[in-house]
Amino acid sequence: PHVESRFNPTATSPKAAAGIWQFMPYTGLEMGLRQDAWYDGRRDPLASTGAALDYLEQLNRRFDGDWTLAMAAYNCGPGRIASAQEANRRSGKPTDYWSLNLPNETKQYVPQILATARLVAEPRRYGMSLPPVPDRPQVEIVRSLQPVDLQRVASATGVQLYELQRLNPALKLGRTAPDGPGHVLVPAGTGQRIGKSMGKVQIMPAMAS
Repeated sequence: PHVESRFNPTATSPKAAAGIWQFMPYTGLEMGLRQDAWYDGRRDPLASTGAALDYLEQLNRRFDGDWTLAMAAYNCGPGRIASAQEANRRSGKPTDYWSLNLPNETKQYVPQILATARLVAEPRRYGMSLPPVPDRPQVEIVRSLQPVDLQRVASATGVQLYELQRLNPALKLGRTAPDGPGHVLVPAGTGQRIGKSMGKVQIMPAMAS
């Protein structure tokens, strides 16, 4: 997601890819990301991360465990990779990622990911200092059988509305669909403040599923 969007869930490409993982509408639907007048799962950091990991695993299996091909297919589509491999086979050339004739964006995409991974793994070697990130959930999921409105959640938890909007970019209108059920993300440790103001709710740590 750093290469795709710089972790910006509101990012939208000229081709209508959206969210931190830049899912195209059709691919998002294929991977179970709901998109309607109320909600766009491509902009939900948790839902889209789960979908992206599932999709990458599918691509990895399709290309026999080669992650460079899987990442390239994520960028330009598995059909484009398969076509490039077939063209190389006909010409007697290798079919690995580095040997394929691919769009310029895809040629840059995989090296950017590999370079980013190297920088994160060994920042000091490359003159970088990365801040520590706590290995624990930073947000909680509040699930309710009823529709959920961010303004109401702000009043119940004391969390600023703008912070809730930042954590829930998938909610197009600041609330879940009126036919319920619904869920929103809140900062870790604040979910229990909801109390009785929103009826029966379920609070759980937020992890991609």
